[in-house]
Amino acid sequence: MYIEVILPVPLADTFTYSVPAELEAQIVRGGLVEVPFGKNKNYYGIVASIGEKSSVDAAAIKPIVDIPVIAGVPCNPLVDTRQLQFWDWLSGYYLCRQGEVFKAALPPAFIEKGILHTFRRKGIARNALTPHTPSLPPLHTLNDLQQQAFLEIKACLQEKNVCLLHGVTSSGKTEIYTHLIRETLDAGRQVLYLLPEIALTTQITGRLRQFFGERLGVYHSQINHHERKDIWEGIGNYELRITKQRSAVANYEIVLGARSAVFLPFQNLGLVIVDEEHEPSYKQQDPAPRYHARNAAIMLASMHGAKVVLGSATPSVESFYNAQTGKYGYVRLEKRFEDTELPRIIPVDVKELRRTRQMKSIFSPMLQNAMQAALDRGEQVLLFQNRRGFAPVMTCKICDWVPKCRFCDISLTYHKQSNRLKCHYCGHAYTLPTQCPECGGELGFVGYGTEKVEEEIRALFPTTTVERMDTDTTSTKKAFEDIIARLESGQTQILIGTQMISKGLDFDKVGLVGILNADALMNHPDFRAYERAYQLMSQVSGRAGRRKEQGEVILQTSHLDHALIQSVLQQNYTEMYTTQMQERELFRYPPLFRLIHITLKHRLDDTVRDLAEAFAVQLREKLGDRVLGPDKPAVAKIQNLYLRQIVLKVENKVSMTVLREIVEGIQANLWAQKEFRYAVVQFDVDPV
Repeated sequence: MYIEVILPVPLADTFTYSVPAELEAQIVRGGLVEVPFGKNKNYYGIVASIGEKSSVDAAAIKPIVDIPVIAGVPCNPLVDTRQLQFWDWLSGYYLCRQGEVFKAALPPAFIEKGILHTFRRKGIARNALTPHTPSLPPLHTLNDLQQQAFLEIKACLQEKNVCLLHGVTSSGKTEIYTHLIRETLDAGRQVLYLLPEIALTTQITGRLRQFFGERLGVYHSQINHHERKDIWEGIGNYELRITKQRSAVANYEIVLGARSAVFLPFQNLGLVIVDEEHEPSYKQQDPAPRYHARNAAIMLASMHGAKVVLGSATPSVESFYNAQTGKYGYVRLEKRFEDTELPRIIPVDVKELRRTRQMKSIFSPMLQNAMQAALDRGEQVLLFQNRRGFAPVMTCKICDWVPKCRFCDISLTYHKQSNRLKCHYCGHAYTLPTQCPECGGELGFVGYGTEKVEEEIRALFPTTTVERMDTDTTSTKKAFEDIIARLESGQTQILIGTQMISKGLDFDKVGLVGILNADALMNHPDFRAYERAYQLMSQVSGRAGRRKEQGEVILQTSHLDHALIQSVLQQNYTEMYTTQMQERELFRYPPLFRLIHITLKHRLDDTVRDLAEAFAVQLREKLGDRVLGPDKPAVAKIQNLYLRQIVLKVENKVSMTVLREIVEGIQANLWAQKEFRYAVVQFDVDPV
């Protein structure tokens, strides 16, 4: 007997091994096996397939070492056929190895050095989940508009597998979700509720637990190993065995989680909710697989025969396009829950204020007055600046020298709290120079981040309680929760934050939002820059006035007449979408075409340049003008590796299987050359 085994290495999808006769009866697809790899290493791997023949030379095939057994029970199967099918799709579509998917999918604590923490599946039949009992508390009653949207979603899902719920901020989308969840549980099926950020789980967990109690599990990267195991076994009907001890098994029917929750072993998935579906946080960046959780969840749902609801006040252009072309169902919810008006957005022309010397700080006079008025009314204030640190650039006032990271081709950001210069790519920190090392001149700062905003706010409002929410202040789950709790309780009066504060958080007492630098959001070298800028400004505006009082937004800009700024002021999503689609059709961008970024890395700049040029030449022989580049990316050196990038723009109908064969064939040819042997290649399908 021969088996193909998935190993947690990025070298091939599977590796061939033979099975000794005495172990053949214990081999099952999806089971765990211990195998030799390399000269003197053993790995745990997953059995992908079983056969009596192999195309590999029998003399080169090694036998497996063992089948892990805990407390006398073989560890089989660890994953089921449907999970393997999902892994196979992920590796094929996102151009990575199944071993990379294996590492991402299985929590690392399940298999630790020297200790095996694993599962055997219970003898529980599929579709045998116990529906919830009438003892669960009643759900909140939907208002007329919510009830109408709820019924429209159900009707859409009779005909389509996916429905987009386009509901303005504070329209009560979560209440609609709870009713959809309850109906799914009534049918004895499971629910996956995805959120883009760990921070959002804190608020949503409390709201869902009041209706669904301990049937709800929470799963993301910041929960501990034991919690991950509990969710894994509870959603997948596993029996956990650690040495000779057995743990109690909860029966989770709903999982609330971030993107990694798509890998859980659902047995009877009936509904997937992707809230804030437009968020780029759903896209995994590093390491591979660089999957988009929204798209992966839609594929996962199709494998289970489940339905998908995508929700957003500012849908991604891709999802809205799919709704407009009939691929997805579409439901619109245009009013807030208690008929509260959408916030009033007031623009401030800071260019004119600077010309007339009225702009004496980060804050315009109008914003300062509005903040004081809001505080006097007992309301809270949110200030949005999408850059952390104190100042993004330090420079010499004489020769314009700028300090850069020695490992990355990027300028350093000054963080005043630590009094250090930091690289936001590799994380390396540097001592602050006292003078310019080039000319001895005086150093100064250009621009401002959240630390600088906080400093100026404390000077303007010394008796006010001020907090900051960015990646520097929220490094742990508890830090997230504490900041949110203090704002909810009213303890915090002014919260300064990056895009974290825009992502669906619900605060009752926020009466004013200040967008400090709208123009910076539009100035990224990315075809999605205007879409993202619209989404961020609209979403953060939606934090204002979420109950009976209309909120106010002060938007500071130097380009008052810009078409995108006007779309934000008018809260006109359709205009933004129409403009973006015209540009994307003209320049062959998603959703009309598929983008693939190929990033090549090497420690020598000349080598990666030659490799990229050779790669692009061979790609053009196969794909023609679908190939752009190679070019240096905006940051051309990261962690001592030089980078080049090739972009593929291919029609949506092009087979990813064929494309993978082309790029992997070229890669194999080039990597066979000695000078390219140690180069690294990364594929990013549907980059965001």
